[in-house]
Amino acid sequence: MQSRFRISTFQIIVLGFIGLILAGALLLMLPIASREAGSVPFGDCLFTATSAVCVTGLVVRDTATCWTPFGQAVILLLIQVGGMGVVTVSICMAFLTGRRIGLRQRSVMQEAIAAPQVGGIVRLTRFIVLTALAIELAGALLLLPVFVPAFGWGQGVWYAVFHAVSAFCNAGFDLMGVRAPFSSLTAFSGNVLLNLTVVLLITVGGIGFLVWNDLREHGLHLKQYRLQSKIVLVTSAVLVAVPFLWFLLCEMPEKTAGERVLPALFQAVTLRTAGFNTVDLSRMSGGGQAMMIFWMLVGGSPGSTAGGMKTTTIAVALLTTVAVFRRKEHVESFGRRVGEDTVRGAIAILTLYLVLLFAGGTAISRLEGIPLVTCLFETASAVGTVGLTLGVTPGLGTVSRVILMLLMFLGRVGGLTMIYAAQSARRPVKGTLPLEKVTVG
Repeated sequence: MQSRFRISTFQIIVLGFIGLILAGALLLMLPIASREAGSVPFGDCLFTATSAVCVTGLVVRDTATCWTPFGQAVILLLIQVGGMGVVTVSICMAFLTGRRIGLRQRSVMQEAIAAPQVGGIVRLTRFIVLTALAIELAGALLLLPVFVPAFGWGQGVWYAVFHAVSAFCNAGFDLMGVRAPFSSLTAFSGNVLLNLTVVLLITVGGIGFLVWNDLREHGLHLKQYRLQSKIVLVTSAVLVAVPFLWFLLCEMPEKTAGERVLPALFQAVTLRTAGFNTVDLSRMSGGGQAMMIFWMLVGGSPGSTAGGMKTTTIAVALLTTVAVFRRKEHVESFGRRVGEDTVRGAIAILTLYLVLLFAGGTAISRLEGIPLVTCLFETASAVGTVGLTLGVTPGLGTVSRVILMLLMFLGRVGGLTMIYAAQSARRPVKGTLPLEKVTVG
């Protein structure tokens, strides 16, 4: 009877995120959390908490002007725990309090950070948490010279910490509403220190914890990295280079070539699910917005603070296409063969995210009477947990906001995790069905 109601690893991850979102929403409803008289409606609090835990950055209330320092601290805590992973943080707390971490807890940790094996998972988790905190501290120190002169020591230190954590966790929440509501970092588009610091924080947070581990163990000897790390690094580099060249050559015509370099680099990197922007996205060309939709959908890398369908997914899908065109029996990369289960998983995830993108965008367009491309931009930002917006999210109706919340949740937790969590148990395969050829293409 006990095994019948046994909670699976995937269900633990899903329930952990749901519990954190609900707790965050209730905390944001407290009168002390908002600058308004009374409390913010539950729907707005739930949307904000979902966006924070899912490290997205889409908001219906301006973070700086709506929430008090207490409310902002709640949002920052949700970002930190959501970025590092609810399960990872909770088990680290158990480790710090001296509780024994059993095999089941180690298995949950493995799934939470996408580790290849259970062995050494506690040591790897400790390394991830300590390294993440050190990187965030370094980022905050680098941002101090930017924010302290602009806002004074008290507010400047808080702004440096908030934006360092938000950037590292690829959340995209900002406190620049004190200058103009929903303005993100546009006031600092020419500040080299802020731009480069945020770019580095986004990149390090989004490449994945296993890449960190390879860097720790093998340094710059890239040939010794595991296949996943090699695919992540190459794919990430390509996914930054292509939009950088597009923004540099085809967008922002009002700027000189030299003035376009910094914002082009920033926007190319922030598509990795960070959600900050230093330029007005509504002024981008149709081609630029279409490219951004696809790039946002890809997201970051497995086992990172970023969401989306992941860089490895699109890489394996493209490698599969190349293998088919070259009539190869197996999918290959860097002298290694990619497993068939990985290929099937990549195709399933790619299909799932495309369905979520178009279904969500079409539904919101129908409900709100907004152009489809604009809605696809918002839904891609939600399911990719990016947070970039064309400015329509605050004005959406209740049903459209619920759609975005569901997309943010699926994008952070992972579509396959949700599917596996919904399955009580895997049915045993009793036999193989007859084979029959189907023509495709």
